[in-house]
Amino acid sequence: MLGSLLQAVRQTHPLIHCITNYVTINDCANILLAAGASPIMADAPEEAAAVTARSQGLTLNLGTLHAERIPAMLASGRQANASGIPAVLDPVGAGVSAFRAGAARQLLEAVQFAVIRGNLSEIRALADAGSHACGVDAGDSLTPQTLDACLELAGQLSRRTGAVVAVTGETDLVTDGETAYCIHNGHPMMRSVTGTGCQLSCLTAAFVAASPGQPLQAAAAAVCAMGLCGETAYARLSPADGNAAYRDKILDAVYRLTPAQLEEGARYELR
Repeated sequence: MLGSLLQAVRQTHPLIHCITNYVTINDCANILLAAGASPIMADAPEEAAAVTARSQGLTLNLGTLHAERIPAMLASGRQANASGIPAVLDPVGAGVSAFRAGAARQLLEAVQFAVIRGNLSEIRALADAGSHACGVDAGDSLTPQTLDACLELAGQLSRRTGAVVAVTGETDLVTDGETAYCIHNGHPMMRSVTGTGCQLSCLTAAFVAASPGQPLQAAAAAVCAMGLCGETAYARLSPADGNAAYRDKILDAVYRLTPAQLEEGARYELR
């Protein structure tokens, strides 16, 4: 089933509007191209909504947030809702400052998101459960030992917002508040490449845009695909390779990933 969701991306080539992190914007564009989607980036308030209206999906990422970006994000989010296209929120560092927390609240109040994707610290901040955020990295760890509590937290946020919630960490969770995918793909070295989370949020938007009636399954497929490609990329490293080569090999793995490989390599359980 997950393989068919990748196939849908390859066949429909959705155009994804990304208002995203300046640090990782190039990699976000490239991972969309690798998956078979198309990227467009426009964060000027004067055109953001118009660009969204021409797109099939939207990603809003708080990574390099400033005051001028918030109106563009709000306008794009509202346009996505008006156009009936899925919007994905990546609340990078949501617990780090009052400014970021306020922007996240504004967006959640104004926009109906199809998916919210973040690390556990960010999801805890959105759920007002407190967090131990440090920079943009997760200060709270999603591990097999914390899985049940994280499932409850993510489920509550999903039910409150009406969005599928994807929490990434050592184990990944994707839930719509009723059903949850517990995903075990990925490799620890992915933490040495900045922006793999930003890339995943854009990839998620592409998967959901290509299969709009299946946001839970599409988000789970995107998370499995990214994790599986992290594993594949690591296996292809030579002894002389470091994180720069690893970053490129992740993109190559996404480009070469087939629906059959995703179907066979995805490791998850349903709860």
